[in-house]
Amino acid sequence: MRGTKVYSRLVMISCFLFVQQAMAADIYVSVSGDDRNIGSAIQPKATLQGALRQARELRRLKDPCIAGGIHIIVKQGTYYLYEPVFIRPEDAGTPDCPTIIEAASGEQPVFSGGIQLKGWQRATGVKTLNAVARKNVWMTDVPEVGNELLNFRQVWVNNQKAIRAKDCNGDTMSRILSWNHKTEQCWIPTPPVANFAGQNGMEMFIHQWWAIANLRIKKAEVHGDSTLLTFHQPESKVQSEHPWPAPWQSKESGNSAFYLTNSIAFLDEPGEWFLDVKGQKLYYWPRKGENMADAAVVAPVLETLVTMQGTIDKPVSNIFFKGISFQHTGWLRPSQKGHVPLQSGMYLIDAYKLKVPGTPEKRGLENQAWVGRPAAAVEAIFTSHTGFTGCRFEHMASTGLDYKRGNHYDSITGNLFRDIGGSGIQLGVFSDEAFEAHLPYQPQDEREVSSFTQICNNLVTDVTNEDWGTLGISAGFVKDVTIAHNEVNEVAYSGISVGWGWTKAINVMRNNKVLSNKIHHYAKHMYDVAAVYTLSAQPGSVIMDNYVDSIYKAPYAHIPVHWFYLYCDEGTSYYTVKNNWCPAEKFLQNANGPNNLWVNNGPTVADSVKRMAGLQPAYHYLLKDKAPTSARPVNAHSVTEEQRAIVEKPVVVELQAVKEGAVSISDLKVFLAHQSLRTDIVRQWKNHSVFFDVIKDTQLLKEKLVKAFPGVAIRIYDQPVYVFDRRRCDSLGIVTEWDHSILTANLTAEPVLQQQYLDDHTSQFQKWPEVASGFCRAGFQQLLVYKSGRQLMLVISIPKGEKLDNLNPKTTLNNPKVVEWNERMKQYQQGIEGAQPGEVWVEFK
Repeated sequence: MRGTKVYSRLVMISCFLFVQQAMAADIYVSVSGDDRNIGSAIQPKATLQGALRQARELRRLKDPCIAGGIHIIVKQGTYYLYEPVFIRPEDAGTPDCPTIIEAASGEQPVFSGGIQLKGWQRATGVKTLNAVARKNVWMTDVPEVGNELLNFRQVWVNNQKAIRAKDCNGDTMSRILSWNHKTEQCWIPTPPVANFAGQNGMEMFIHQWWAIANLRIKKAEVHGDSTLLTFHQPESKVQSEHPWPAPWQSKESGNSAFYLTNSIAFLDEPGEWFLDVKGQKLYYWPRKGENMADAAVVAPVLETLVTMQGTIDKPVSNIFFKGISFQHTGWLRPSQKGHVPLQSGMYLIDAYKLKVPGTPEKRGLENQAWVGRPAAAVEAIFTSHTGFTGCRFEHMASTGLDYKRGNHYDSITGNLFRDIGGSGIQLGVFSDEAFEAHLPYQPQDEREVSSFTQICNNLVTDVTNEDWGTLGISAGFVKDVTIAHNEVNEVAYSGISVGWGWTKAINVMRNNKVLSNKIHHYAKHMYDVAAVYTLSAQPGSVIMDNYVDSIYKAPYAHIPVHWFYLYCDEGTSYYTVKNNWCPAEKFLQNANGPNNLWVNNGPTVADSVKRMAGLQPAYHYLLKDKAPTSARPVNAHSVTEEQRAIVEKPVVVELQAVKEGAVSISDLKVFLAHQSLRTDIVRQWKNHSVFFDVIKDTQLLKEKLVKAFPGVAIRIYDQPVYVFDRRRCDSLGIVTEWDHSILTANLTAEPVLQQQYLDDHTSQFQKWPEVASGFCRAGFQQLLVYKSGRQLMLVISIPKGEKLDNLNPKTTLNNPKVVEWNERMKQYQQGIEGAQPGEVWVEFK
């Protein structure tokens, strides 16, 4: 009882001091304070935890001094945390009485999850270093933390991230030789490093499509100029079984790029470091100008600095951070279990390809995946009316700020996100570990769905610098979210992503808005990329008035032209995409659902959109901290001949099986439906199947066909050598609905005659105008001739309901020049393999 009375008197005294000094419940925190103090400016607390406890008690006791709210005022200094600050429902404020955790006026306190490493000495006697390294490398002892050996994957020297020693210097990477999915092994060129195979703890960093993977190497077997790698579990199995994104193997653009890391044998240039975990020694080669006698070297100890966690019925509410800096967090899962992401940094815990595609929710689905979520420096779960304003998130290994689930009416405004290994800002559910990633998310209690979040006027710069497949701003299953007036630059992949699930099915997502953001200098390393990227059905959602520019030329992209300014991916539905400025109309709509509206996007959008996008004037002070632009070149601002595979145009795709009927028309139609392509223009002749549609990304489609129909030869006809349409006709006679006939033949094997055939078609409208007149008379709407090797593909489009056999004779009626043309063509053409003797053009039925 006596202790209780003493405590009550202290609370009363502290509140009296608040009233006298600040007319509010102010609790001060200082690095020179003591948690036994009363929390005044003269007698501050030492930790945020201590201040929160005092605030919690004031609320519990309903002390009248908190009527105007509680201000926890954090004074200048670095607060090294030994555990995450935990904010719980009992800490919640009210609209009239919030808790505000803020920097003292004019000061910038830091909450750090790191530890300072001192006592550096030269490593001249370390025999495992090469001779040059021994003259330049320094070393120091790494202390134990809580009687445990300290492990980490990041080091900052004077707040500049150092490089974990790797076998390739700078941005250069090697290419894998092959990947064996059955044995779960990979062949690579043998690195030119002495005794590298004898090093324990090595890892492989591999670039694959839109994601990377970190794989712990179990064994490296050197066979001359090639080395066979075997990996630890569980990542070995996941990496070799999951179909998307798999290691890239291509003669055209090269196999997946990779580098090896985490070996003292790789420590060979300034800025690199290596941690000997067992020996608890850190080795570092200083950069020019770094003096290890006074350098501030920090390694992360904590993965998370602050956790705000309520429950679905009792959220944490009305707590706000202002002007606080969060720094130095790590992420150790890749060192413990590897890291194989599906997308957006969500790591696979299990994944495999279905032998028989299709699930009840998604016809044609071929892969199953269950994912986990990487750690974040600051995490929020079940919150309401909380926020971060004017804060700094810097020097972090994984996600910066993550509002994970059940967050409502929260605000992320005017913050800096810089030097972050993963996504800068993340929001919403991305499939729980027990929830298959392609399922539409529809919880029974929609309070689980984050909603009405405002992400505005933040500078997101130099994030995604470790996991290259993460985002500047990433939102999963969310609704009524506004992402506006942010600037995003210097990211490895896409700028802003909204959506998850790859599904056209209606789910919880709706009314999301991506407005007036400035996104530039992105795609430093990964393609299949865009400034704004979406997934799945999101009724009422809008992408509008954004300013997009400068996509880097990624040096190891799986498909060099697979970059976009705006990208609506699988299942995207009910979106309005309007008035977005970008240098060219280079967009992708892949397997979209219904009711998307694209209006006025590209270089003709008013310049006012560019002027108004990005940070609003009150937040321009953030720009002084923007990461410098890389010297890497950016992609062309117009669509070149090289990039025409991405431009929307009609394409014929042919599948040739080994035997007749090997490709089922019904299976092919299921596949096309899954890709949001037409299923009514599918034709077949013997062992040849074809379909015809407007397709933007032919290379991506071919990749999917190869996986869906293994052993079947795929040929794409996407460059017409001849085009006729109704604009050639005096009286247009254009109709809105067409039927299409598709025929095929071979060119002669004689190169001279092949060239004459092409020349004749190039000059036909000038030298043989009667041919086009015959097509006009017959009512042909369009006629396309494609060539792939020797094989020709002819598509004749006629008014719906008509028959080609009835219309074709009209081309030669009273038109002898067409008869002459047809006779001339016979010298160039012959039937394909399997045609009857004398049969030239065969028609697909």
